[in-house]
Amino acid sequence: MKDTSGAQVLGRTSLKRLGIVMVPTVIAAGALTVLMANGAVAVSFAISGQTAQMKVGQLTGTGFAQYGGIDGQANGTPTAVAVSAFKNATISNGLCQSITTNLSKYTGGLLGDYTLTLNATGGTASDLVIDLQSLKASEADFNNIEIGVDASKITGSATGALGQSGLFGQQADSATLTNVVQVSNATSAGTFDLQGMSLGIASGDAGCNGADPQ
Repeated sequence: MKDTSGAQVLGRTSLKRLGIVMVPTVIAAGALTVLMANGAVAVSFAISGQTAQMKVGQLTGTGFAQYGGIDGQANGTPTAVAVSAFKNATISNGLCQSITTNLSKYTGGLLGDYTLTLNATGGTASDLVIDLQSLKASEADFNNIEIGVDASKITGSATGALGQSGLFGQQADSATLTNVVQVSNATSAGTFDLQGMSLGIASGDAGCNGADPQ
């Protein structure tokens, strides 16, 4: 297989060695215009407009795909996202997800920032689709990667994981991301099973900031 520059790409590929950034996908302004004009929406539900932070020790999955998309808020406001999808995924070495909300306007100023935090030791998911604002990993390894595939021609990933025709996409047989830190607008999955789960709400905005995934 070849990348967009025509160079041959074979077998297992590491982002660290290639020296390129694959996540998140950079979405050009022209591409956004096309997406909006054609109504390409990344998820089938209206998003809240808030973002959630997640830290994962390691995310391993098969049927990886990535492309640009648009999420829509209930008031019709569009939000540009980088969509990452897996047909099947395994989370190990801990997970932490948090979202902070300022409750002042809902309580007449009696309450301020509160953070809902979910922790788990690990988990599995099928047909996993994550609409991202950003993603960082200490290492990202991909097997049999195709960079520059038409986003509408992605195959073997999560159900419904397809982008707009004519736009940039990438896919791989499998991917492993280590020490993941991401900010997302939405997540959907066919199944999502967590082990050792706990959930709590507390005042302040610490959440997963500076914490290990576990």
